[in-house]
Amino acid sequence: MTRAARAEGGMVTAELAVAVPALLVVLALALSAVRLGIDGVRAVDAAHLAARAVARGETPSAARAEAVDHAPPGSRVVVDVGGAWVGVTVTPPVPPLLAALGVGAASGDARARLEASSPQGGTTAGAGR
Repeated sequence: MTRAARAEGGMVTAELAVAVPALLVVLALALSAVRLGIDGVRAVDAAHLAARAVARGETPSAARAEAVDHAPPGSRVVVDVGGAWVGVTVTPPVPPLLAALGVGAASGDARARLEASSPQGGTTAGAGR
């Protein structure tokens, strides 16, 4: 083995020592982004579930509890009943690595018209039948 070949052997080790941590950071960012996307989909599903529940006549607090059960852990759930409509917003927490980079939260929103039999006052729903 020549002297040049032995010197290059140490260069490969140094390059690998720099490349592996960089690759791990990229992998962690990618996995955090996937988690954020999945949590966003779960938030939309939980918001739809709660909005439908209130529209059918359940109390907003019961619908909120149902949304909390189906939303990602640590999510903030807001149920707003106004007029003939109910709006639900579910905001899951941002993964810590993405939060450190300033990435915003992925929230799920849903609106539903209250049914005529709903105790929340949706007497206009189903009008004209």
